[in-house]
Amino acid sequence: MGDEKVAVVTGGSAGIGLAVCRKLRARGFVVVMVARTRATVEREAAAIGAVPWVADVGDLAVTARLPGEVAARFGRLDVWVNNAGTHHRGPALRRTPAELAEMVTVNLAAPIVATRAALDHLRPGGAVVQVASLAGRVPLPEASTYSATKAGLRFFTRALALEHPDLVLSTVSPGPVDTGFFGEDLDGVADITFSQPMSTADEVADAVLWCLDHPSTEVALPASSGLLTTLGYLVPGLQRVLRPVLTRRGAKNKAAYRAVLAGRKQR
Repeated sequence: MGDEKVAVVTGGSAGIGLAVCRKLRARGFVVVMVARTRATVEREAAAIGAVPWVADVGDLAVTARLPGEVAARFGRLDVWVNNAGTHHRGPALRRTPAELAEMVTVNLAAPIVATRAALDHLRPGGAVVQVASLAGRVPLPEASTYSATKAGLRFFTRALALEHPDLVLSTVSPGPVDTGFFGEDLDGVADITFSQPMSTADEVADAVLWCLDHPSTEVALPASSGLLTTLGYLVPGLQRVLRPVLTRRGAKNKAAYRAVLAGRKQR
């Protein structure tokens, strides 16, 4: 493979993951695009010159082998981006135990297992970037398990960064992002989620790549929402005071976004 650096992106065939893959390819990386659906990952990988890799990160045995298999095939491993995630929205009592367990497995256990396995192959200066969420900074109603998984991922990465100062171990925590992750289940997204400015997949991808050049424990997106969630975490009472206001704002923004999505479908 010569001197080309090798990057792996899980959940790479759509949304944020696909945007990250495109930007890494533009930088000259050999990009391994990991996703579950063969037809989709092969199509999207071919479009940008990435390497398709069919795998379900929810299978932890498969995930544990993946970094070693990539390193064996390409002779090196430089960047690992844990982007794959799932969200069964709604109050916990409306979710089955299997759905809650799936979120814990895909959103938290799989990134931990993948990161641990990647550590055996990353060179000094190598990077692992986790795509978390602002929901992991201040928990969201009707997203208790999702919030817990993203909070766990943040703290795992922060602690690991202290253990491995020779590596880049960073987290990108976006608020709402204009992708199918939200748009395909809009009714299930809590109104308060839309109280924060919406980012694009490219903006989140830019933050992921920024971490490669500017090692940081976490980047919140947008920055104003990061500040708000920090205040909400430090002053829990502030959440109770602001929640009604933010929910009303979010409901208006959600309605506007619904109209945007409807317009896109008519094109």
